[in-house]
Amino acid sequence: MFFMRAYERLIRYAQVETTSDENSGQHPSSQNQFELANMLVEEMKALGIADAHVDEHCYVYGTIPATEGYEKCSALGLIAHMDVSNAASGKNVKPQMVENYAGGDIPLGESGRVLSPEQYPVLETLVGNTLITTDGTTLLGADDKAGIANILTAVERIQQENIPHGKLCIGFTPDEEIGEGADLFDVAKFGAEYAFTVDGGAAGEIEYQNFNAAGAKLTIQGVSAHPGSAKNVMVNALTVAMQLNSLLPANEVPEHTEGTEGFYHMVHMEGTPASARVEYIIRDHDRGIFEQRKERLTQAVRYLNQQYGENTIQIKIEDSYYNMEDRIRPHFHLVENARKATEQAGVEPHIVPVRGGTDGARLSFMGLPCPNLGIGGFNGHGEYEFVSVQQMDKVVDILLNIVKIYAEQK
Repeated sequence: MFFMRAYERLIRYAQVETTSDENSGQHPSSQNQFELANMLVEEMKALGIADAHVDEHCYVYGTIPATEGYEKCSALGLIAHMDVSNAASGKNVKPQMVENYAGGDIPLGESGRVLSPEQYPVLETLVGNTLITTDGTTLLGADDKAGIANILTAVERIQQENIPHGKLCIGFTPDEEIGEGADLFDVAKFGAEYAFTVDGGAAGEIEYQNFNAAGAKLTIQGVSAHPGSAKNVMVNALTVAMQLNSLLPANEVPEHTEGTEGFYHMVHMEGTPASARVEYIIRDHDRGIFEQRKERLTQAVRYLNQQYGENTIQIKIEDSYYNMEDRIRPHFHLVENARKATEQAGVEPHIVPVRGGTDGARLSFMGLPCPNLGIGGFNGHGEYEFVSVQQMDKVVDILLNIVKIYAEQK
């Protein structure tokens, strides 16, 4: 019996540029995502998903009806995203294959870049694997085209091997990388009771905890004056911005935190002595501490306004997403079954807290409990991105095992 392997699909999908654009204000944010969406719809139809389609906002949906006798099984969803990060070019991607990796450095095309186990120790665990890397000039796009490839390879095997299953719902989203992947996702139309996003790292990763997230935008109004006569007159907005930052804990920043530790992260600062603009992102896994972080920043603003005058600093804080653990805990069978499916595939499960967010976090709060699974990929969002062919195969096995487990629980 012949079926396409996941890495073969990934190489095809990687040729399509799908970089999302956070400044476009459109849905989808870049029209080239439709090229991949249309390709996937045709592939899904060829795999027997008769209702596969893409909507006007570039969301791809399709369903596989339950096997006869399995209609009462939970309807299960599998979701991945089509866009790639703009942290590196996603155009003219030229994947290179390293068969039976022997260890040591891997030259990335003629770019002068080298994928080295000295910098990326995980390579030492992948000796003997076939790796797919970039040529050093672009990202690979495995985040999350490897997730798509894994899902559709699992679908092909389900169809060819006549694996019994409940209703399966397949969804591919645009614009996940700019935080908009779940914005227009139609949960009711999708039709699943539970789902998994396939958008993590190594095979065997299971993620059901993520940051609570907020963004803070601050405008600082200074008082400009000639520096020769500025004493007791000038209020330098840039100095005020630096003073504000000094009131936050110096070690609670991304470069000094890990695991479930939260942080404040200044992502933008610009201005003149007359006016300045500062932006932060605020993150914490603990909802209570998350709220305290927002309040601490607000208190720092109040303190400086008392010093320099009311409304010197104006602040606007908006929440972005929350820790999906709150929505997963009542349905913890999702995590336990993912763990069981991973062990059945001969892979050690790793529960990993996400130091970020996923479509699954938003979807969980929209009524679709949705943990995240690994893709068999590493170093996303840059020129050193790569996948293991063998790990992608294992992810397919894990997905098949999840489908079988839920079919057995009818």
